[in-house]
Amino acid sequence: MEIGRGKTGRRAYSLDEIGLVPSRRTRDPEEVSIAWQIDAYRFELPVVVAPMDSVVSPATAIEIGRLGGLAPLDLEGLWTRYEDPSPLLEECSTLDAAAATKRLQEIYAAPIQEDLIGRRIEEIRSSGVTTAVRLSPQRTVQYHKAVIDAGVDIFVIRGTTVSAEHVSGRAEPLNLKQFIYELDVPVIVGGCATHTAALHLMRTGAAGVLVGFGGGASHTTRNVLGVAVPMATAISDVAAARRDYMDESGGRYVHVIADGGMGTSGDIAKAIACGADAVMVGSPLARAAEAPGHGFHWGSEAHHPDLPRGRRVEFGTVGTLEQILHGPSSVADGSMNLMGALKRTMASTGYSDIKEFQRVEVVVAPTHS
Repeated sequence: MEIGRGKTGRRAYSLDEIGLVPSRRTRDPEEVSIAWQIDAYRFELPVVVAPMDSVVSPATAIEIGRLGGLAPLDLEGLWTRYEDPSPLLEECSTLDAAAATKRLQEIYAAPIQEDLIGRRIEEIRSSGVTTAVRLSPQRTVQYHKAVIDAGVDIFVIRGTTVSAEHVSGRAEPLNLKQFIYELDVPVIVGGCATHTAALHLMRTGAAGVLVGFGGGASHTTRNVLGVAVPMATAISDVAAARRDYMDESGGRYVHVIADGGMGTSGDIAKAIACGADAVMVGSPLARAAEAPGHGFHWGSEAHHPDLPRGRRVEFGTVGTLEQILHGPSSVADGSMNLMGALKRTMASTGYSDIKEFQRVEVVVAPTHS
């Protein structure tokens, strides 16, 4: 559509602007499977927790694994900068809003201690759950050997925007294709938001691609950089790239994980309906009693030393991790029993598993209609 005489733009849709259409049959929610598998690892829940200090600690990573999901630990967060970050996490939840960004920058200025990387990974591994960690593209070359030596199961390379072709005259860029080829573990990489960018990331050999810019409720990338792609359109475009890459590669399937912008169970259902195999969420689980942020939520963008693109957000506490994921719910706003709601949505629309549910009919249905 025409924005002005010199610029055109494609209409894109957010998750709020679409709705799901029931089919001719319904099912019993108890007979619906929401499991998914990436590489050799099967999960009973299509949930990957956003690697943010306000949500993922070694303890919550273990608990999420026990409940059926996956929670990558941020290796650039407080757990690898401090022996015991608990007092600092407590402080982060008591900061005055006006001073929060500056103090977060000071706290995160402490250097990463490489020996803590192995110790944190071992702490999670020893519990028996699938162990995943996150590094940014900028730090991956520096620390990946410590990660692999520690025996991680899944490696997440996550940034605001990750490309397979980063151009820099200042430093040797990360060659994703060569890097992923040399690793013995599945790699999830992103974010991206277009068909072309996703196709290039899939060609690197990644097992999964993150769609979106992450951060969601705590992100201010749109305000600071002007970068924004509504999630319903972004997920659908990347799902199309997955289909095209399957044809190109002779059947290799790359998992699409929607990352950011999903605050309720309805958002999660719509993201999967648009083509996601799983979702990466942070804010719904920041409300858990066990969350390290004590009811507050922030990501790595909030403490960037030069250009913060996120903020610390207060959500409060609504229940335990188990109640938020599996119920029972005591509220009617889609913030609890996320997986029970997803099963009910799939049952109401007549689908028995995640791959089938991606075929559900979707309509444009703005919330004000």
